[in-house]
Amino acid sequence: MDTQQIETFRQLLLDERTRLTRNEEQLEITDADPESDFGASNHPADEATDIFLRERNMILQSNEAEIVAEIDAALGRIDAGTYGICERTGEPIALERLEALPYTRYSIEGQRQIEQEQGL
Repeated sequence: MDTQQIETFRQLLLDERTRLTRNEEQLEITDADPESDFGASNHPADEATDIFLRERNMILQSNEAEIVAEIDAALGRIDAGTYGICERTGEPIALERLEALPYTRYSIEGQRQIEQEQGL
């Protein structure tokens, strides 16, 4: 992989990180009405909706935090000069795979090996 490609992937990763952290801020887990308590609602459906939305936002935040961590690790691999090399097989990761998932650690073969070991 040449220097221009590496810099293109670095910018892709930074842009995605910015987008996700902006999303995370928008998904802050707060009550719509800070003076209201769960269980004090006059309507069980309203309470259920509030609980569902809070849980959904917690899951989305968790998923986004995991991806941000993977992006940070990918940026570290760029700095270390190991970006685009499968951590499992040591072989280059196909450019098409990196374009689809720029923070991936594994080639398709490496991912397949991991999934087989985990029985997936």
